Amino acid sequence: MLDGKKSLFSGMQATGTLTLGNYLGALKNWVDLEDEYECFYCVVDLHSITVRQNPAELRKRARDLLTLYIAAGLNPEKNCIYYQSHVSAHSELAWILNCFTYMGELNRMTQFKDKSKKHADNINAGLFTYPVLMAADILLFQSDVVPVGSDQKQHLEITRDIAERFNSIYGDVFTIPEPYIGKVGARIMSLQEPSKKMSKSDENPNASIYLMDDPDTIIRKFKRAVTDSDNEIRYSEEKPGIRNLIDIYSSATGKTIPEIEKEFASSGYGDFKLAVGEAVVSLLKPIQDKFAELSKDKAYINSIIKNNADKANYYANKTLRKVQKKVGFPERIRS
Repeated sequence: MLDGKKSLFSGMQATGTLTLGNYLGALKNWVDLEDEYECFYCVVDLHSITVRQNPAELRKRARDLLTLYIAAGLNPEKNCIYYQSHVSAHSELAWILNCFTYMGELNRMTQFKDKSKKHADNINAGLFTYPVLMAADILLFQSDVVPVGSDQKQHLEITRDIAERFNSIYGDVFTIPEPYIGKVGARIMSLQEPSKKMSKSDENPNASIYLMDDPDTIIRKFKRAVTDSDNEIRYSEEKPGIRNLIDIYSSATGKTIPEIEKEFASSGYGDFKLAVGEAVVSLLKPIQDKFAELSKDKAYINSIIKNNADKANYYANKTLRKVQKKVGFPERIRS
């Protein structure tokens, strides 16, 4: 609880480019939370370097992501939107929490196993202790709730375990975070492999719609989307490609699944794919226009970066100082 409101924390990595799945599954729904919660939205750049990054590209992607947060509707006056690397308390708390996390817990984390397979030439300690830094991210802001997808549930569970362990030794230091149960964002799948989630790291460029894709590219990708052979537009587990396209069209237009099935009852896949593409173009155009406008206003974005970093540091350091005192670090002498 911060300033009378429950606290909410979330973030996205500053790698790759945000996809339609990132927007419909998370970012679009964050906009509705700013009045109910004290929201902290992080541009996750510390986590990003567990995989080798081009420094110039990482800086650009981090700034683009922060700008996209705002372009997508997050009000930087109501939400704290900041760079993880600008708040040193993330790293400081992560080290302390490392000393309260067991090797066996980290060995069980599935994401480490998955990333180790993808980056076999760079299995570094940061990749292994990634969940501890994520725990620090959440606990720094005494987060009451954390929006999590199915692939992040394990990280919230270990965060809760670490916080409860620390509290059992030192008293009521950390808020024990709960998963955010609210409006469920659409789970958008790959256009080429509809059995797996749309990903910004997919090697197939036709599998994902990126928020900055131009209209021609969006239409072309939807025309190439994998479907099936029966040409019937029906929402069914047996038709994952069409089901995914219906989910996207529903999210982009607000129409229900029965309405969509009725609308396209006499249409073929070609017409439906075109309609989905056009709906997504219309959905993304205001975001793209706002992003272009904000990107030109460097002074404004710089002011957001500074002011929100100051706010994030203020709240993060309140927690960090409390933790430092509990574990026995000497008090700092301030003039």
